[in-house]
Amino acid sequence: MPTQTPGENLDPSPLPPLTPLTLRFISHFGEMGSRWGINRTVGQIYALLYVLGRPLNADQIAEYLAFSRSNVSMGLKELQSWRLVKLLHHSGDRREYFEPPKDIWDIFKALLEERRRREIEPTLSMLRDALLENPSNDVDKVAQKRMREMYNLIELSSSWFDDVQRLSPETLASLMKMGSKVKKLLDVRDKFRIPGTGNKSKTSTDHPDVHLNADLKE
Repeated sequence: MPTQTPGENLDPSPLPPLTPLTLRFISHFGEMGSRWGINRTVGQIYALLYVLGRPLNADQIAEYLAFSRSNVSMGLKELQSWRLVKLLHHSGDRREYFEPPKDIWDIFKALLEERRRREIEPTLSMLRDALLENPSNDVDKVAQKRMREMYNLIELSSSWFDDVQRLSPETLASLMKMGSKVKKLLDVRDKFRIPGTGNKSKTSTDHPDVHLNADLKE
C-alpha cells in the first residue's frame, strides 16, 4: 500500500486500496487511451489520479499500478502536456504531487483543446498552404475546390469550438441537455431573421453566454 508523509496542506489520512470497481475504471481507461492518442500507461495513471480524487506523487502511482518509476515519470509528463494534471508542492515534502483539474468541465475542455491543437491545426495549416498555390491544370483546380470546402468546414467548426470554450459550465451543460431543441431554436430564429441585415459587430452583449442563457429561459 502506498504511504504519504504528512505535511502542511497534505491529507494525512492513509491512501485507500484499489477496489474491484476502481480497478475496472482504471483498466478501461488504459484500454481507451490508444483511441484518444495516448498509451495504456498514461491512460491508467490519469484514471488513478481522477478516481481517487487526491494528489499522488510518482512513487505512490508506481506502487499502486505496479509500473516502473521511469514509465510513471514519462506518463506524467505526457499528461502535463495535455494539461490534464497539475503539479503541486507541499510544505515539508520535497516530492512532487500531481492531481487532475477538480472541475470535470475543465477536463472536458482541455481534452477538446489539445485534440484540436494536435489534430486539427496541422490539417488547417496544410490546407492554407495548398490553397495559396496557383493550380496549373484541371485536376489541381478540382482538388483545390474540394480542399477549400474542407477548409471552410473545419474553420466553421473551430469558430464554434472557440465559442463553446467561452461558455460557463452551467450554460454548456444546459446546451447539451437541450439536444434536438437546439435545432428547433435555430429554425425559429431563421424564420424571423430580417434579410440583408448582415453581420453585427461584436459587443459585450455578444458573449455566447448572454444569448444562450436568454434562449434557454424561453
